[in-house]
Amino acid sequence: MPTTSTLPSFLACGPHLLCICPPLTPGAAHLTQDPSPSSRTLALFPAPVAPRCLPGTQVSCALLSCLPLLSSRPTSPNSTEGCQAKGGGLLSPDTASPPLQVPPAGSEAVAPERGDMPELVVTALLAPSRLSLKLLRAFMWSLVFSAALVAAAVYGCIALTHVLCRPRRGCCGRRRSAPPACLSDPSLGDHGFLNLESSGLRLHYVSAGRGNGPLMLFLHGFPENWFSWRFQLREFQSRFHVVAVDLRGYGPSDAPGDVDYYKTDLLLADIKDVILGLGYSKCVLVAHDWGALLAWNFSIYYPSLVERMVVVGGAPMSVYQDYSMRHPGQFFRSNYMFLFQLPWLPEKLLSMSDFQILKTTLAHRKTGIPRLTPNELEAFLYHFSQPGGLTGPINYYRNLFRNFPLEPQELATPTLLLWGEKDIYFELGLVEAIGSRFVPGRLEAHILPGAGHWIPQSHPQEMHQYMWAFLQDLLD
Repeated sequence: MPTTSTLPSFLACGPHLLCICPPLTPGAAHLTQDPSPSSRTLALFPAPVAPRCLPGTQVSCALLSCLPLLSSRPTSPNSTEGCQAKGGGLLSPDTASPPLQVPPAGSEAVAPERGDMPELVVTALLAPSRLSLKLLRAFMWSLVFSAALVAAAVYGCIALTHVLCRPRRGCCGRRRSAPPACLSDPSLGDHGFLNLESSGLRLHYVSAGRGNGPLMLFLHGFPENWFSWRFQLREFQSRFHVVAVDLRGYGPSDAPGDVDYYKTDLLLADIKDVILGLGYSKCVLVAHDWGALLAWNFSIYYPSLVERMVVVGGAPMSVYQDYSMRHPGQFFRSNYMFLFQLPWLPEKLLSMSDFQILKTTLAHRKTGIPRLTPNELEAFLYHFSQPGGLTGPINYYRNLFRNFPLEPQELATPTLLLWGEKDIYFELGLVEAIGSRFVPGRLEAHILPGAGHWIPQSHPQEMHQYMWAFLQDLLD
């Protein structure tokens, strides 16, 4: 199946799916009109197989509106509708043109030339759909920011309550002058930095067990860092090369200030550069929370780099989107996402009363991480207390709604999914929704009784047992 590093659009064309996109690599599965970078590419795929879009893309409603134009004539398995892309516009049927045949494997075919549809006609055809899409996005953003204002009022009251109950802490977070000793525990591994090829940024990581087996790469969530994988680093370093990274914006890793530096495609490129930069061609990817969202996307767009995947408490964004539309209660569980759409205010509220909201999130008696010591709590708060320490992590959330609506994606990477029965942030129904997107036989899902959201730290033994069994054939 051809892939590309730029954004394609798809259009049904008879019994095939037509892809209008920047140039693909010529091969047996598609037809190229012009290999030059300035041209577009005509790709023909037997239905229902379709190439995967890059992260954060979706099928254009403008293109979908013109399906009747292309389906007005009957088609047969031996012929397709003739199409020509002009300036990203739609495609016009050409009744005089000969059938377009898909070439056999190993050969390359050139699409016959077609007449161009007048650009004015194309623009007129697209105008209603483009307007509809703009109105849909405007309506969506009005809902998002309305919810953001409500969330800001709620969290503002919570933060003010913390300040009034603990007036000696003040309204601002106290900057920590030195990291806690547990962050330099030698039993967890060696600390290092990796320069990323795509972005030039430096990411901090902790590594142990090099040479002991395949690469096992850990991706953390919010509000955490590499230290959230301390139990897994100790457990698996005997048979794997374990590496826990601080994602961009977290901890000692570089933290660009602008929101645009935290788009999904850039974050996925970071993961790719880490794997290749460590000298590997594939890995076992283990992820939680925000790391899980990135891992799902990474397995879709870089499948050759992921041998197995272990996901804890996190759903693909397209699954989350569709599920939440049918189950509004999920939006209430994730209400903090709306607060994080606002500028500067979330950072201020989270830092008030010496980061009490974060302390409650991580160490709450019922919903937090059990048995979390004060020293371990400081391991998470230390970097957030530094100037600008919260902006990078919150910028991840500020990009969440930019690509609405998302197109469903098929999931095929062999995956172990672990879910907490009492996860207060994600409903149990998401497990079934995730399973419905999987190729049969590729997903192994387990719901841990009594577990909450923080399974890697709250239930490490159960997690390790499932992981050893899931990965045993790799070691054999």
